[in-house]
This record gives sequence, C-alpha cells and structure tokens, in this order.
Amino acid sequence: MKKSVLLFLCLIVGFASVARADRATERRKLISRVETCEAILQEFMGRPETAIPPAVWARARAVVIVNQLKAGFLFGVQDGWGVMMVKRADGTWSIPVLVSAAEASLGLQVGVNTVEKIYIITDDATPKLMFKSRFEVGVDARAVAGPHVAEKQKDSKAYLNTPVLVYTKKLGLYAGATVKTGYISRDDSDNQLLYNTQYEMPELLYSNWVQPIPQVLPLMRMVQAYAP
Repeated sequence: MKKSVLLFLCLIVGFASVARADRATERRKLISRVETCEAILQEFMGRPETAIPPAVWARARAVVIVNQLKAGFLFGVQDGWGVMMVKRADGTWSIPVLVSAAEASLGLQVGVNTVEKIYIITDDATPKLMFKSRFEVGVDARAVAGPHVAEKQKDSKAYLNTPVLVYTKKLGLYAGATVKTGYISRDDSDNQLLYNTQYEMPELLYSNWVQPIPQVLPLMRMVQAYAP
C-alpha cells in the first residue's frame, strides 16, 4: 500500500515537472516573438524607404507590429502573430500584448516567405475594436498605406487622419492607397502566460495593474522614443 502511494506521488510530481517545463518553453517562445517585433520595428526605422515619419508617430495612439508566414499554391494563406501597444491618456505607452494575425488571398501563390507589417493607429476608438474576437483591417476601420521618410511628397491630412496607416516592405504601394490586409485577433491565453496574470487584453493595455517583464522593456523604450 505504501509503495502504491509513493508511486502515485512520484507520478504527480513528475507530471507537474513536465507541465512546468512545457510552460517555460512556451513562455520563452512568446518572449522571442516580442523580441522579433522589436527587431522588425528597428529594421523598418533604419531604412528611409520603410521608415515611419515623425509626423505619423506624433499622431500614433496605438501601434501593431506583425510577422506573418505566407505560404500556399493558388490559395495563399498568411498566418502569424504580433504585438500591440497603446498610448494611454497620461502619454505613456502600455506593455506590449500578443495578438494573432492572418490573411487569405486568391491567386497564384508559390513558395513560402515572411511578411512584416506595422500598423499605426491614429485615434483612441480603433484600438478598442481589437477587444472583439477579430478586427478586420480595412473593414472594421479604414486603412491606407502610410507615407515614408524617403517620400518627397508632403504629409496629407487626408490620409494622416485615417484610423489605420499600414506599413510594409512592398514596393509600389503609394501613400494614401486604400488597403485591406487581413485581420488581427486577441490572444488572452498567451498574454496570461507571458505576464503570469489572469488579466486580459483590455486591462493589460489600459491599466498599470501588470508590470512589464524585463524582456519587453527594449521595445517599450523604442516606441516611447519615437512617439513620446
């Protein structure tokens, strides 16, 4: 009897250890996603042809950085993830929260490649649309291609006032062109694991109840520097 109890306890401890190890591995993966988004922003801002102008950053009320994998044949699918941050009423930026991002398109799609995008949101209402299960970019809120630092044209209020300004590395997309680029959805379970909390997306973005972990601070400092 004692041996059976001891064996049972050992099994429980073993299962608990495996579960902790799995959670730690998954959390490291989530941290790497935040770090990847930091690298994406740094790369965009390091090249005049993709850099976001100061005039756009000055209007930013939220930023979403997305990394997608594009694959398929005839029917293309972009599945990926990203982070979102909002500028709070006191002028500080929130901690980054994890989101999922996807897109489907018809047409010839051969091979696999990554697609990186940055969305600058220019009003306070649009970020809250992310609270529902899915936010359709260009449908739930109008979206246009944003201007770049390298462009000679003057910033136009006509599109700077658009709720979502979209930045990609795609050539030939002129500033002000209307775009539809798939959808973004909240990912509460990943955020709860990343920050070790039970709070969900609204509280993480708009309260200070959850403190940033060290690994997200570089991204927060970078965004705060571009849009103080």
